[in-house]
Amino acid sequence: MDEIKLINDAKCGNKSALNVLITENYNIVLGYCIKMTGNTSLAQDIAQETMLKAVLNINKFKLDFKFSSWLVKIAINTYRDFLRKNKLTDSIDDIDLPTKNNFENDVINKIDYKQVMEILLSLPYEKRAIFILKHYYGYKYEEISKIMNCPIGTVRSRLHYCIKYILTEMERRKMI
Repeated sequence: MDEIKLINDAKCGNKSALNVLITENYNIVLGYCIKMTGNTSLAQDIAQETMLKAVLNINKFKLDFKFSSWLVKIAINTYRDFLRKNKLTDSIDDIDLPTKNNFENDVINKIDYKQVMEILLSLPYEKRAIFILKHYYGYKYEEISKIMNCPIGTVRSRLHYCIKYILTEMERRKMI
């Protein structure tokens, strides 16, 4: 079924349409949350809270976003709120490793997933989020700009910083 029709039906109170939208996009949100938090249990909590917020606020959805992008934006804000309320110590021991490796950068392909997650988790969430949206999900700069609510130039500079930091950190770890 067409996503726009599902969204319009959901806004009119069609619970079945809303259920389809949530079900079809849950794994995208959960995967994003796992990459952002490095903790499967926390990621599940944030993903569930994200979906609840989406259900409660479906009438606020605007068609200038893809539905999955809107959900990721809610997840980003939910995680940001969590970080404000709690002093989080990131742990990557609970991560379920993905069955499919989809990194774009050949250098990163050669590194263990757990090491990449350690490096990513050491970055501030704003930079980490942009890297994940670009390199794991393939969002364009304009889409990331809307999701993160920041100018395209900021998206590009944060992404550049992340890549430079990851490469520097990978090089440093080789020397140790």
